[in-house]
Amino acid sequence: MEVKEVKKSEREKLLRELLETTDEELGDEELLHMLISQKLSTAPKDSDKSTFGQRAADSVAQFVGSWAFIFIFIGVLFFWMIANILLATHAFDPYPFILLNLVLSCVAAIQAPLIMMSQNRQEAKDRERAESDYHVNLKSELIVGDLHMKLDSILENQKKLQQELNDIRKDLDKIN
Repeated sequence: MEVKEVKKSEREKLLRELLETTDEELGDEELLHMLISQKLSTAPKDSDKSTFGQRAADSVAQFVGSWAFIFIFIGVLFFWMIANILLATHAFDPYPFILLNLVLSCVAAIQAPLIMMSQNRQEAKDRERAESDYHVNLKSELIVGDLHMKLDSILENQKKLQQELNDIRKDLDKIN
Protein backbone atom coordinates (compact mmCIF):
# COMPACT_ATOMS: atom_id res chain seq x y z
CA MET A 1 0.00 0.00 0.00
CA GLU A 2 2.87 2.40 0.81
CA VAL A 3 4.47 1.82 -2.59
CA LYS A 4 1.23 2.84 -4.31
CA GLU A 5 1.06 5.98 -2.14
CA VAL A 6 4.67 6.89 -3.01
CA LYS A 7 4.04 6.32 -6.72
CA LYS A 8 0.84 8.32 -6.49
CA SER A 9 2.59 11.26 -4.83
CA GLU A 10 5.40 11.13 -7.41
CA ARG A 11 2.81 11.05 -10.17
CA GLU A 12 0.94 13.99 -8.67
CA LYS A 13 4.21 15.91 -8.36
CA LEU A 14 5.01 15.25 -12.04
CA LEU A 15 1.49 16.25 -13.05
CA ARG A 16 1.79 19.51 -11.13
CA GLU A 17 5.22 20.12 -12.67
CA LEU A 18 3.85 19.64 -16.17
CA LEU A 19 0.80 21.78 -15.51
CA GLU A 20 2.70 24.34 -13.44
CA THR A 21 -0.28 24.67 -11.07
CA THR A 22 0.87 24.30 -7.50
CA ASP A 23 -1.60 26.84 -6.08
CA GLU A 24 -4.77 24.89 -6.74
CA GLU A 25 -5.72 21.92 -4.59
CA LEU A 26 -6.87 19.40 -7.17
CA GLY A 27 -7.24 15.67 -7.02
CA ASP A 28 -5.33 13.21 -9.13
CA GLU A 29 -8.15 12.85 -11.67
CA GLU A 30 -8.62 16.62 -12.07
CA LEU A 31 -4.89 17.07 -12.61
CA LEU A 32 -4.86 14.29 -15.17
CA HIS A 33 -7.81 15.77 -17.05
CA MET A 34 -6.11 19.17 -17.07
CA LEU A 35 -2.95 17.52 -18.38
CA ILE A 36 -4.85 15.74 -21.14
CA SER A 37 -6.47 18.98 -22.27
CA GLN A 38 -3.19 20.92 -22.20
CA LYS A 39 -0.96 20.95 -25.29
CA LEU A 40 2.67 20.47 -24.32
CA SER A 41 4.36 20.18 -27.70
CA THR A 42 5.68 23.41 -29.10
CA ALA A 43 6.60 24.43 -32.59
CA PRO A 44 10.17 25.55 -33.20
CA LYS A 45 10.64 29.28 -32.74
CA ASP A 46 10.54 31.52 -35.79
CA SER A 47 13.85 32.45 -37.37
CA ASP A 48 12.50 35.99 -37.92
CA LYS A 49 13.92 36.94 -34.52
CA SER A 50 17.48 36.12 -35.58
CA THR A 51 19.88 38.93 -36.31
CA PHE A 52 21.50 39.63 -39.66
CA GLY A 53 24.77 38.13 -38.38
CA GLN A 54 23.03 34.94 -37.25
CA ARG A 55 21.26 34.53 -40.59
CA ALA A 56 24.56 35.19 -42.40
CA ALA A 57 26.35 32.59 -40.25
CA ASP A 58 23.63 30.03 -41.02
CA SER A 59 23.83 30.78 -44.75
CA VAL A 60 27.63 30.55 -44.82
CA ALA A 61 27.59 27.29 -42.84
CA GLN A 62 24.96 25.85 -45.17
CA PHE A 63 26.92 26.80 -48.31
CA VAL A 64 30.34 25.80 -46.94
CA GLY A 65 28.94 22.40 -45.98
CA SER A 66 27.77 21.63 -49.51
CA TRP A 67 29.27 19.78 -52.45
CA ALA A 68 28.85 22.90 -54.59
CA PHE A 69 31.31 24.76 -52.34
CA ILE A 70 33.81 21.91 -52.45
CA PHE A 71 33.75 21.71 -56.27
CA ILE A 72 33.92 25.49 -56.68
CA PHE A 73 36.76 25.73 -54.19
CA ILE A 74 38.72 22.94 -55.89
CA GLY A 75 38.14 24.67 -59.25
CA VAL A 76 39.42 28.01 -57.91
CA LEU A 77 42.49 26.33 -56.41
CA PHE A 78 43.34 24.55 -59.68
CA PHE A 79 42.74 27.74 -61.70
CA TRP A 80 45.00 29.71 -59.31
CA MET A 81 47.82 27.16 -59.52
CA ILE A 82 47.57 26.57 -63.28
CA ALA A 83 47.37 30.32 -64.03
CA ASN A 84 50.48 30.97 -61.93
CA ILE A 85 52.38 28.07 -63.48
CA LEU A 86 51.52 29.19 -67.03
CA LEU A 87 52.39 32.84 -66.31
CA ALA A 88 55.82 31.65 -65.08
CA THR A 89 57.93 34.81 -64.65
CA HIS A 90 54.91 37.15 -64.69
CA ALA A 91 52.99 35.12 -62.11
CA PHE A 92 51.31 37.05 -59.32
CA ASP A 93 51.95 34.09 -56.94
CA PRO A 94 54.88 31.95 -58.12
CA TYR A 95 55.35 28.28 -57.29
CA PRO A 96 55.33 27.70 -53.61
CA PHE A 97 52.02 29.69 -53.81
CA ILE A 98 52.60 31.69 -50.63
CA LEU A 99 49.74 34.09 -51.41
CA LEU A 100 47.40 31.12 -51.97
CA ASN A 101 48.38 29.74 -48.54
CA LEU A 102 47.63 33.14 -46.99
CA VAL A 103 44.22 33.30 -48.71
CA LEU A 104 43.38 29.75 -47.58
CA SER A 105 44.37 30.60 -44.00
CA CYS A 106 42.21 33.73 -44.06
CA VAL A 107 39.24 31.82 -45.47
CA ALA A 108 39.61 29.18 -42.75
CA ALA A 109 39.96 31.84 -40.05
CA ILE A 110 36.71 33.50 -41.16
CA GLN A 111 34.76 30.29 -41.82
CA ALA A 112 35.48 28.60 -38.48
CA PRO A 113 33.76 31.14 -36.19
CA LEU A 114 30.81 31.47 -38.60
CA ILE A 115 30.31 27.72 -38.67
CA MET A 116 30.63 27.52 -34.87
CA MET A 117 28.02 30.29 -34.43
CA SER A 118 25.65 28.38 -36.68
CA GLN A 119 26.29 25.16 -34.77
CA ASN A 120 25.63 26.90 -31.45
CA ARG A 121 22.31 28.22 -32.75
CA GLN A 122 21.39 24.75 -34.01
CA GLU A 123 22.34 23.26 -30.65
CA ALA A 124 20.06 25.74 -28.86
CA LYS A 125 17.20 24.77 -31.19
CA ASP A 126 17.91 21.08 -30.57
CA ARG A 127 17.92 21.68 -26.81
CA GLU A 128 14.49 23.36 -26.99
CA ARG A 129 13.17 20.53 -29.14
CA ALA A 130 14.54 17.91 -26.71
CA GLU A 131 12.92 19.67 -23.75
CA SER A 132 9.59 19.78 -25.57
CA ASP A 133 9.94 16.08 -26.45
CA TYR A 134 10.71 15.29 -22.82
CA HIS A 135 7.51 16.98 -21.63
CA VAL A 136 5.42 15.25 -24.29
CA ASN A 137 6.94 11.87 -23.41
CA LEU A 138 6.39 12.48 -19.71
CA LYS A 139 2.76 13.41 -20.36
CA SER A 140 2.29 10.25 -22.43
CA GLU A 141 3.92 8.13 -19.74
CA LEU A 142 1.66 9.56 -17.04
CA ILE A 143 -1.46 9.06 -19.13
CA VAL A 144 -0.52 5.49 -20.05
CA GLY A 145 0.31 4.75 -16.40
CA ASP A 146 -3.07 6.14 -15.32
CA LEU A 147 -4.85 4.05 -17.96
CA HIS A 148 -2.93 0.99 -16.80
CA MET A 149 -3.99 1.56 -13.18
CA LYS A 150 -7.61 2.06 -14.24
CA LEU A 151 -7.50 -1.12 -16.31
CA ASP A 152 -6.03 -3.02 -13.35
CA SER A 153 -8.84 -1.68 -11.17
CA ILE A 154 -11.45 -2.75 -13.73
CA LEU A 155 -9.94 -6.25 -13.94
CA GLU A 156 -9.86 -6.49 -10.16
CA ASN A 157 -13.53 -5.45 -9.95
CA GLN A 158 -14.37 -7.91 -12.69
CA LYS A 159 -12.74 -10.73 -10.71
CA LYS A 160 -14.69 -9.73 -7.60
CA LEU A 161 -17.96 -9.64 -9.56
CA GLN A 162 -17.15 -13.00 -11.12
CA GLN A 163 -16.48 -14.45 -7.67
CA GLU A 164 -19.75 -13.02 -6.34
CA LEU A 165 -21.58 -14.44 -9.35
CA ASN A 166 -20.01 -17.85 -8.72
CA ASP A 167 -21.02 -17.65 -5.04
CA ILE A 168 -24.60 -16.77 -6.02
CA ARG A 169 -24.69 -19.70 -8.46
CA LYS A 170 -23.45 -22.06 -5.76
CA ASP A 171 -26.11 -20.76 -3.37
CA LEU A 172 -28.79 -21.24 -6.07
CA ASP A 173 -27.53 -24.74 -6.80
CA LYS A 174 -27.78 -25.59 -3.09
CA ILE A 175 -31.35 -24.28 -2.96
CA ASN A 176 -32.42 -26.23 -6.01
